[in-house]
Amino acid sequence: MQRICLFPGTFDPVTLGHVDIINRALSLFDKIVVGIGINSAKSPMFSPEQRLTWFKEIYKDEPKIEVGVYEGLTVNYCNKIGARYILRGIRFVNDFEYEKTIADANRTLDKNIETIFLTCEPQYTSIASTIIRDILKNDGDASPFLPRVVIESLKLGV
Repeated sequence: MQRICLFPGTFDPVTLGHVDIINRALSLFDKIVVGIGINSAKSPMFSPEQRLTWFKEIYKDEPKIEVGVYEGLTVNYCNKIGARYILRGIRFVNDFEYEKTIADANRTLDKNIETIFLTCEPQYTSIASTIIRDILKNDGDASPFLPRVVIESLKLGV
């Protein structure tokens, strides 16, 4: 049986922190599906299509990475794609407390899906999409926090 993992998130925008977690998880799973979740409670800065394009470009040479967009319960999407693992990145203790609550709810909904937590590298602990969006909205330089593909598309006004 293939070890398929879902890495769900909003990824608005894709950051070096997201890429770090994915890259370090590659050796753990046969396939990682990056799931761009549509959350009606959030107003994203970038379209799901743009975020999908960024991931596809970043991982164009990595056959173990797939990217998709989904709505609804994460465990339902896991079942749709055959994932038995959910990957979550942790920066700080409060991230763990929040993520553990979600993991507990997901385990209650589907006992066959396990959440795996990876702590981010120290240089990425301060990277948060919320902060990066604020930098971008105020014409600041967010390039130290973003993958090259994202930086290039933003320079082009894509």
